[in-house]
Amino acid sequence: MAGRHRVGVVEDGVRPGTLSASAAHPVAVRSRAAGRPATGRAAPAPEPGGGKELGTAVRKGLGLSLLNNTLVRLGGVVSGIVIARLLAPQDYGVFAVALVVLNALLSINELGVSLAIVRWPRDPRQIAPTVATLSVGGSVALYLLTFAAAPTVASQLGAPQAATIIRVLALSMIVDGMSAVPAALLTREFQQGRRLVADLSGFVVSTGATIGLALTGHGAWSLAIGYLAGNVATTMVVWVLAPDRPRPGWDSTLVPELLSFGLPLAGSSLLVFGVLNAGNVLVGAELGALAMGFYTLAFNLSSWPVSVFSLAVRRVALAAFARIADDRDALAEGVAKSVALLLAVTLPVCTMLALLADPLVRVVYGDKWAPAAAVLQWLAVLGAARVMAELGYDLLVALARSRAVFAIQGIWLALLIPGVIAGARVDGVRGAAAAQALIACSVVLPAFVFAVHRAGVPARAALRHIGRPLLATVVLVTVVLGLGQVVDGDFARLLLLGTAGGLACVAVLYPVIKLAR
Repeated sequence: MAGRHRVGVVEDGVRPGTLSASAAHPVAVRSRAAGRPATGRAAPAPEPGGGKELGTAVRKGLGLSLLNNTLVRLGGVVSGIVIARLLAPQDYGVFAVALVVLNALLSINELGVSLAIVRWPRDPRQIAPTVATLSVGGSVALYLLTFAAAPTVASQLGAPQAATIIRVLALSMIVDGMSAVPAALLTREFQQGRRLVADLSGFVVSTGATIGLALTGHGAWSLAIGYLAGNVATTMVVWVLAPDRPRPGWDSTLVPELLSFGLPLAGSSLLVFGVLNAGNVLVGAELGALAMGFYTLAFNLSSWPVSVFSLAVRRVALAAFARIADDRDALAEGVAKSVALLLAVTLPVCTMLALLADPLVRVVYGDKWAPAAAVLQWLAVLGAARVMAELGYDLLVALARSRAVFAIQGIWLALLIPGVIAGARVDGVRGAAAAQALIACSVVLPAFVFAVHRAGVPARAALRHIGRPLLATVVLVTVVLGLGQVVDGDFARLLLLGTAGGLACVAVLYPVIKLAR
């Protein structure tokens, strides 16, 4: 699931094709029913084709996307540390309940049709007005249902005090629907520079509002209002910088094709939401809001590799895979390099998180968050598995294998529900996290490899560059565990073991730079 313009200290679920930002050149959106442009802007420049032109577009988009994610996430870490020290774990738990509800709504609010603009084989201007109508209309309808159901939903999730926060936070869904089409045009054209401007604007507004409200004692409301303010700010910048702001329109002849494409993806996105949030929901229901707060902090930390590296790649990978889907040799090589690059950064980072979870949590967040360390050890494993699963998701979507995606996500969720409940009852919040990691590694990843193989990308070809990332991870574990026998103290362990392990990894991974080029 590729990301939207969501900001805040709690990690959120994301879905493909709904990146809210702007493209770099004007696009006229035509209404087929009216037979004329919906705006007075010029027609789009030719899209990147094959060969060097496509490669240049992908490299530039990936570089800007990675810069965007790195800046926002690094800033998020700093602000998150400040906010975690200002707020209690209970506040995080209450806000997490509201965010879970919002993420469920964002999975289906635009019926999956915005992704059609990215994948559409013909002129995207043909469908933009109808997609805009479906996105905004679906979002408004769902908000009205959410407003009425908020008290019941909050009570079922173990935090009845979150009902009003749910109603306020859910306004982000309408904001999201308004930016769906400009975001999809940006993704299609590999334009990430203006996305960087929009995301940074939202981050500054969100962080400022959250910290200011937390300092004045607003608890969970500081997170909710900061999140909503950041989304509004991002969308405003998107609309100012967007290549086009198509008016809502309606072409009934396009609706069946759009829905046949979008609804399976919307259903799959809902399943993805379930997969990503089953831990939050079930931990809250089984163990209460306090345990949910610990789980939320650990999940945020474990999601760093997904947020920084995987999301950066996914913002260009889906469109790139779609462009070369008919050339299976080129596609296999692109997938193999993508897998190797992602593993080269995510495996070491996730391994480091698992090995140094206890000193990291104590030094950075304080002793009051110490129970989150045991949860992080398992969720770091889940984070690495998510990165690979999301790459498989995008590849299957690009190859129009949405049913395979839906089936895998359905199996994943069906196993998670009883697994997390059993884990929580056996070993509390740590058991819930362990169940998720084991299911992802033993069932989900093999299922994605099998589905990609059946789609025409041989597993051996897709995995041929993974040897060095695996070796680097083994070296990292050896160095950290070895030095850990002689280094005492949380701060010393975090600093010395982290530095030594990181340097050892860089030495082994240096040749992988050739793949990046």
